[in-house]
Amino acid sequence: MKNLDVLQKEKDAIVQKMNDAIRENNAEAFQKSFVELCDKIQESVMEEARSMVETMDHEVLAGRGVRQLTSKETIYYQKLIEAMKSPNPKQAVENLDVVMPETVIDQVFEDLRTNHPLLSKIQFHSVTGLTRIMMNTNGYQKAAWGKLCAEIVQELTSGFKEVDVTLDKLSAFMPVCKAMLDLGPAWMDRYVREVLYEALSNGLEDGIINGTGLDMPIGMMKQVGDSVTVTGGKYPDKIPVKITKLDNIQLGKQAAVLAINNKGQTRTVSDLILVVNPVDYFSKVLPAIQYPVPGGGYANALPFPMEIIQSPAVPVGRAVFGIARLYFLGSGIENNGRILYSDDYRFLEDERVYLIKMYAHGFATDNNAFIVFDITGLQPAYYKVEVVESATDVENAALADLRIGGHVLTPAFVGTTTDYTLTTEDASNTVMAVAEDATASMVITYNDKEIANGSRITWESGAGNVVKVKVTDGSQTKTYQVTVTKSEE
Repeated sequence: MKNLDVLQKEKDAIVQKMNDAIRENNAEAFQKSFVELCDKIQESVMEEARSMVETMDHEVLAGRGVRQLTSKETIYYQKLIEAMKSPNPKQAVENLDVVMPETVIDQVFEDLRTNHPLLSKIQFHSVTGLTRIMMNTNGYQKAAWGKLCAEIVQELTSGFKEVDVTLDKLSAFMPVCKAMLDLGPAWMDRYVREVLYEALSNGLEDGIINGTGLDMPIGMMKQVGDSVTVTGGKYPDKIPVKITKLDNIQLGKQAAVLAINNKGQTRTVSDLILVVNPVDYFSKVLPAIQYPVPGGGYANALPFPMEIIQSPAVPVGRAVFGIARLYFLGSGIENNGRILYSDDYRFLEDERVYLIKMYAHGFATDNNAFIVFDITGLQPAYYKVEVVESATDVENAALADLRIGGHVLTPAFVGTTTDYTLTTEDASNTVMAVAEDATASMVITYNDKEIANGSRITWESGAGNVVKVKVTDGSQTKTYQVTVTKSEE
């Protein structure tokens, strides 16, 4: 009998091969490794069952991940096992008149939220058999007093949209041997849930961070919104903001950007996360947030509450900063939870292969929910009384982004161009500017009157609307100007 610790190490090595296949975009290698992982999970479950063959204590079983099933779950697994044991399993499984109970999927999602740091923070929903759901994309919605004209009703309902959660498909292969079937419903449930857990946890994290939107979620590092140009189904990358210190000045300025959504509405900033590559976490981030104190030990220098999450999916030299709850991810089971017989693989005579099809879709609810940092120049934190020579900060007075509502400026915005025009029929729009360098300060004016970043401007008819953004970083200054023409409808 193989030691369970040895089996776990073998499983970890296979998971590493799966992650390598994801980075190399090698679907064949990923599929092969995943089936190998399923075999290893099956072997592990069977070893546990053998070691506990005389144990009937439900509390002990639950501690090992073997649940006490509901009556509905027991009936489902009994019928599934009978179908898998039949001389013609393909026909028997396809004609099976029961579907996977929702409680099984709910338990898988609960395990993911409990054990996976990133998935535990975002809006991670089990949508079971649903294909479309309605969600509110506004972080803050206020009521309106008085009569509701058409424009006000449209503004209040604009934050709701229908989300198709079947856009991205996942398939989990399950090789099942006859010995596995003989263990009974409780152990079959343990095996099915662990296969689903591995399929979701290994398939989703890279999509949440880097997903292009083409047959995968839209990642936190991508631009979203009505004005974003999607090429070939792929969303563009966010422009990184260079940050040199994780202090209340630089980090505070970026948190202020998160406090206003893309409709110009303010929201409470909480559930902050900073997702970084494990290499950067130990070499750059830890030195930037901890400093030695007299008498020994270290103090934490983070200026406000936030959780730092390690993820190999984040490129080295980059970090994702944002409001975790503003990333939505919905996932469920296709065909109402039916397990299908698969002809894609051929194994030993006593082993058959089955398929569970899943779907998922994920995206940030607005473009201001997450910011990408360039942390290549991140400086260490020091005890305040220690005299140190700060690293030279490169002055940069350019903007990384400038948006007026959902419109595209003429010419299209780039940081090196300072003069733009815009023609709109809208009565008002929000103005949002993002500096390339976190040390830069900005002053925004409308017709020479200073306004807050992210606030809404009501236009005057004609071409007499001038928005200016003056960016200052040290001795560097750059002024951007947008001339807005309000045309009549």
